[in-house]
This record gives sequence, structure tokens and C-alpha cells, in this order.
Amino acid sequence: NYNVDDSNHDPHFEPIVSLPEQDVKTLEEDEEELFKMRAKLYRFASENDPPEWKERGTGDVKLLKHKEKGTIRLLMRRDRTLKICANHNIVPTMELKPNAGSDRAWVWNTLADYADECPKPELLAIRFLNAENAQKFKVKFDECKDEVQKNLEKSGNTDNANKVAEKLEELSVKDKESGETKKGDKTETEKKKEEGVKN
Repeated sequence: NYNVDDSNHDPHFEPIVSLPEQDVKTLEEDEEELFKMRAKLYRFASENDPPEWKERGTGDVKLLKHKEKGTIRLLMRRDRTLKICANHNIVPTMELKPNAGSDRAWVWNTLADYADECPKPELLAIRFLNAENAQKFKVKFDECKDEVQKNLEKSGNTDNANKVAEKLEELSVKDKESGETKKGDKTETEKKKEEGVKN
């Protein structure tokens, strides 16, 4: 009587089609990783009624320095899917502000976040596991801002950066002074949305 022990049976099948290995470029190859830590990211969805904080994803937030250009960007990808949920340059005018009622979260503005491929201004918030991790992120973030400032001063681009920052501040001051938009007047956001529909 022939008895086969199925538990030791381990068949090996060769694939019918063999695919060549492909190099997947992340565009991080030319960058040096200055900081990496797990966190949860949120964006302020001002287009919603009422406006609210929306979760963008959980994953590793990185601060990356370009080896040739010297620019530093913040990059964050979601776990598993690796979809980008934050991607913008660090600029000297950025300021991490404490999130109300939390010692492990920060809020900041960026004028051009490329997470959705098209650059757009975002109000972002990031939350870490604990206050210690949040503090480590802030220290490194501020170091990166200082380094970018020094690089701009070396290249003589600070005047341009300061002029842009001043103009942006003027715009926000004018918006505050004018108060609410008059009935019939369309906000810039509404105009852009209409233009987007037309295109």
C-alpha cells in the first residue's frame, strides 16, 4: 500500500511568461534623506461646506535635500500604496504652528504642494505618535529653513524671495481689510473653479 505524505509535497512551477525586472524611479535618487518619521497628514478642505480637516494619509514624512541644487523638500507617501500625499519645497517663510490642544501636531501653509501633480496652496497639519517625535520634526524643519535661507543668500535670490513673500502678505492684508466679498462679486476661488469647468 503506497502512502503519500502531502505535507512534504511542494511543487515548483516556472512562470509561462518571464518579465524583465524594471527600475522604478522615485525621483529621490538625487536626494539625501535628512529626516524620516512616521506620521499622519491632514489638509484643510476649504472647498467643503463647512470647511473641515480631511485625512490625507499615514506614512513616512521625509525631508530630502537635492544633492546638486541644494533645495530641500518635504515628501510624504501613504503606507502600502506609496501614493504621494505631500510634496513641496521648504522655504524660509514657512512656519510650523502648534495645532490647538495638541503637543504632537503642527500646522503650516505651503503655496505650492504637488501631491496632486498640479501645484496648489494648501493648509496642512501633521500629527506624530508623541510630543518628542513632533519636536524632533520641528527642530529639523527649522534647520532646513535656515539652510535654504543661507543658500538663497549665497545665490543672491533672497531679494526675489522676500519680494514674493511681501506681495503675498500684502494680498492677504488687502483681503482682510476689504472684509467679505460683496454680493455679486466672485471670489478668486469661484473664478478659478469656473475657469476649470470651461477648460
